Amino acid sequence: MGRCILALVLCLCSVTIGRADPVEDFYKGKSIRLYIGYSAGGGYDLYARLLSRHLGRHIPGTPTIVPENMPGAGSLKVATYLSDIAPKDGTAIGVFSRGMPFYPLLFTPQFDATKLGYLGSITSDTSVCITWHTSAIRTWTDLMTKPSIFGGEGKGSDPDLFATLLKETFHAPVRLVSGYPGTADMTLAMERGEIDGLCGISYSTMKSAHAEWVEQKKINFIVQVATMKDRNLPNTPLMLDLATDPRHHEIINLAVAPQAMARPVTAPPNLPKDRLQALRAAFDATMTDPEFLADAARSNLDVAPMTGEAISKMVNQLYGTPKDVVLETARAMGAK
Repeated sequence: MGRCILALVLCLCSVTIGRADPVEDFYKGKSIRLYIGYSAGGGYDLYARLLSRHLGRHIPGTPTIVPENMPGAGSLKVATYLSDIAPKDGTAIGVFSRGMPFYPLLFTPQFDATKLGYLGSITSDTSVCITWHTSAIRTWTDLMTKPSIFGGEGKGSDPDLFATLLKETFHAPVRLVSGYPGTADMTLAMERGEIDGLCGISYSTMKSAHAEWVEQKKINFIVQVATMKDRNLPNTPLMLDLATDPRHHEIINLAVAPQAMARPVTAPPNLPKDRLQALRAAFDATMTDPEFLADAARSNLDVAPMTGEAISKMVNQLYGTPKDVVLETARAMGAK
């Protein structure tokens, strides 16, 4: 009888052990740092903090998500930190510029964008070039014919790349003033009249962080930097449509392609496969979580998610672009 009871106990223990979730065991009682590549108050920061309030519930072991701003060089600081320094165990993730996976293709590679563990993006977005309502630059024609000053964050950031693209491809008389820590700093400079505007800011950022500017027409939408027009901006031209030279069209198409991934949430390379899968599944589950969606609505933030697998596929496709097109695009965006 005693042997039977012992055998039953051992059997039950083996079943329990067999059902143990190593991902849940790892994350239980832990925190995950969510590094944000920009200063507080901008679109990337708002979306990242929204995610931090809900993601942990969907990760086995329910770790706490701790957001931390790490601005620098247009979010290159976060990208290189994730690639080279951050722990590769699933306790560090980050948000950087949608153009950052494109950075090593244009500039001297500082990380391998194809090796990062993309979790997803809360929204697919449209970037725009904007100016303040008091600026003399109110239309595309103004931008092409009148001198202007645009703000930037650092080499490789969207505002710097697209302002340079305007100069090199369209020969717009734009002067770039770079070094701002983030979008919030540039929009403040625009409001003060220090710069005319900036190029490569998300339309969703304008709607969420500065809804009154949109409603009161305090900003001019000059051009859309995307693969297709946003239905909310029917009268704002698409940069792709303005490129009459076929080669310029190729260059701009490559330049704007990363815009679709909006604000990629990313893990370091070489994560254990089961943890990366769990983080991706948690991200996807968060996107349909009623509490998350209600929070996003209260914050006036759009939710139109893109999966980590889709972002990874897009990045790999970008790196398959013919070298001559990449080189010409790099030159047009000031990378070479």
